[in-house]
Amino acid sequence: MRLNALINLSQFQVARRIGFVSLKGVAIVSVCIFLGAGCATVAEEYARHAGLLHFKRAVMSGTRFQHVIYSKSGRSSKSLHIYLDGDGIPWIAGRPADDPTPRNTLMLRLMNLDRAPAAYVGRPCYHGMRTNHACSSRFWLSHRYGQQVVASLLEVIKQLLRQGNYRNVVLFGHSGGGALAVLLASRLAETVAVVTVAANLDMEVWAAYTENDDLKGSLNPAAVAPLDPAIKQYHYAGAEDDIVPASLMAAAAKHLGSRLIVIDEYDHLCCWERLWTSILDDASE
Repeated sequence: MRLNALINLSQFQVARRIGFVSLKGVAIVSVCIFLGAGCATVAEEYARHAGLLHFKRAVMSGTRFQHVIYSKSGRSSKSLHIYLDGDGIPWIAGRPADDPTPRNTLMLRLMNLDRAPAAYVGRPCYHGMRTNHACSSRFWLSHRYGQQVVASLLEVIKQLLRQGNYRNVVLFGHSGGGALAVLLASRLAETVAVVTVAANLDMEVWAAYTENDDLKGSLNPAAVAPLDPAIKQYHYAGAEDDIVPASLMAAAAKHLGSRLIVIDEYDHLCCWERLWTSILDDASE
């Protein structure tokens, strides 16, 4: 018991150091449930959670990478909802992680609350895809929001739209997934709405804040042209978020043609499920 407690504490310290867990909303998933009784990989553990929610798993090819997709059906709709996750764990103890797959399943839980047809689109090299020959750690480090990443995600989303004969797409992104949602919205003509949660919308400002993130190979949402006024934008931030502070992202949201909606008592992970049905209603109007 004491050893298990020490392992969990170590995971907390690592995650805290790289900035993907908050003191008020700890959400670390211990992958090794029992020492000596086998250890699931992070990707397998994430897939297990998706299976418990009865999501369908598939692997699709983008322009360069393979992507894991978790999807669900929903009420009849001309729009497809796309969910994009955060950066997960790109670093561990100052070294590139072997698998950056998120340990927290927030986006799966949010998608489960969605009554519309929806698909979680895994990022390049995440969810067990890192062994693909196209993968290198730079695609979850310096180039995590780069042109090749955005292009590959864009191709997969277009395929999903064609497969389901959808006319429109609504993009939802948490943290780094929110940054990618904005970059995709500027390139995807079918986009009717984009919703970001706790997103690092200005890479230059955020990299300076974190002090240890080299994002030289990444695109910056704050540097692209404002989004088409026809695209509805909802950018949410938690007032207690110390990973992506709201005060640092307000200017970027304004530049994109919107505003930052700051929710009191929320942080990077907590408590977005409470608000999600209302957010969905706004985005679907």
